[in-house]
Amino acid sequence: MDRQTQLLLVVVCVLGFAGIVVWHLQGRARPTARLVVQIAFFAAMTIMLAYSRINPFRFDPTDFSGSQTMLVATKTLWWVHLSWAVIGFVRLYIVLDGRPREARLIQDLVVAVVYLGVLLSIFAFVFGVPIGGLLATSGIIAIILGLALQSTLSDVFSGIALTLGRPYVLGDWISLNDGTEGRVVSSNWRSTHLLTAAHNLVVVPNSVLAKVGLTNISQPDENHQIVVSVRVAPTRMPRLIVDVMHSVLDSCNVIVKQPPPTVALMGIDASAITVELQFRVSSPAQRGAARNEVIDLVYRHCKANGVQLAMPPGSLQVTTPASFDPRHSGARAKDLIDAIPIFWSLSQEERNALAASATLRNFPAGAEIAREGRPLASLMMIKSGVVAMKSGGEEIARLAPGDVFGEEGLLAGMKEMYGLHAVTHLAVYEIGQTAFAPLLIKRPEIAEDLAVHLAQREALGTRSDLPTTQSERRRLDLLKGIRSIFRSQRDQANG
Repeated sequence: MDRQTQLLLVVVCVLGFAGIVVWHLQGRARPTARLVVQIAFFAAMTIMLAYSRINPFRFDPTDFSGSQTMLVATKTLWWVHLSWAVIGFVRLYIVLDGRPREARLIQDLVVAVVYLGVLLSIFAFVFGVPIGGLLATSGIIAIILGLALQSTLSDVFSGIALTLGRPYVLGDWISLNDGTEGRVVSSNWRSTHLLTAAHNLVVVPNSVLAKVGLTNISQPDENHQIVVSVRVAPTRMPRLIVDVMHSVLDSCNVIVKQPPPTVALMGIDASAITVELQFRVSSPAQRGAARNEVIDLVYRHCKANGVQLAMPPGSLQVTTPASFDPRHSGARAKDLIDAIPIFWSLSQEERNALAASATLRNFPAGAEIAREGRPLASLMMIKSGVVAMKSGGEEIARLAPGDVFGEEGLLAGMKEMYGLHAVTHLAVYEIGQTAFAPLLIKRPEIAEDLAVHLAQREALGTRSDLPTTQSERRRLDLLKGIRSIFRSQRDQANG
């Protein structure tokens, strides 16, 4: 080997080691720059080897002579840089192709094949090891390991099949045939991890996941349908019952309004009319909250419209259901006052007096009850119907029978934060300030309940979870305003 060839081999070795250092300095956060630098060093090493007429794909028996040690190191470095360049291409392709993180399984498999091929090539073309016998021996070892690791290999290949089939991606909510439900939070060679609604982590082996049937609730979107069955006593016409149940769904704030929820009559007999409320939620995590809201509103709307719930099937009915009487249908002012928590601290006599002062008002569907930015001069309790809260013309939330509004203008002289409009035919009981002011002066603890109620309703309108400090600050501001108004009124009355 002449002196010029030795000098070229030294340059190739220097390039090889420099490439290793630069490759590590680039880091994994910059895959594109890392690949470009890697290709540049590999191309320079290849040009040097071609200029010196050294073939890295051929074993030279003289490679192990004392003067040829540099040649062995040069070929080894060239094969290492070749493997890194190929692996860089694979990783960059997966990133640029927008593959999900589950593709890491396929990436690791390709990287393992590349490293194994390069290792065998170094044995064959650098050190002259006969790889034919090595492959035969490794095949026997592979059979033994395959039998010993049969369960693990089943999980591995099942994971590859799931990755290629892509029945789910990270973040999807899936349901298995055995009843297990959860959101996919991670997936590796052996198993898939599901985070359940109870915030438990379930580890499902990939082989099990590949065999059982699964339902991807997140595809094509996370809208999830829920069905609530209601049995109603047959004391009203079915058409009226359907209208009441539509009002229930119209007043819900948690459910999805598009596509519209539906009401279906499922059956009728002498004891009950069976109705199904079919609606959707934006996420499986909302199922509990939506079901709770719908059941609460079913009770409130049925009470508001004089609709009785039926006894459970097979139960003994000891009383005859009341017949329809339009003069006494729906909730009375006294019933609403007894049911609304802010009035619970009042005595029975005070509740009766407050109910006697209430007047019934009716609004047609679409009527404007309160304009945004203007105060209401009375407290209103919804007897029946649905009220929409709007801000800037956009609907924010809805109120149902048993809800109260108008406290801002009645108690603290404030303007309404939201415009109020009747969605359906609306009946409300109105209580004026002259009837309510003496009660608040006599029982100042009601001011605290009203401030909490106002803060909760404003939080409902924002449709976001306000920080606790902001909600508490708003409650204190409202409480201060209410107390100042009625303190001045009390001073005027005493003066």
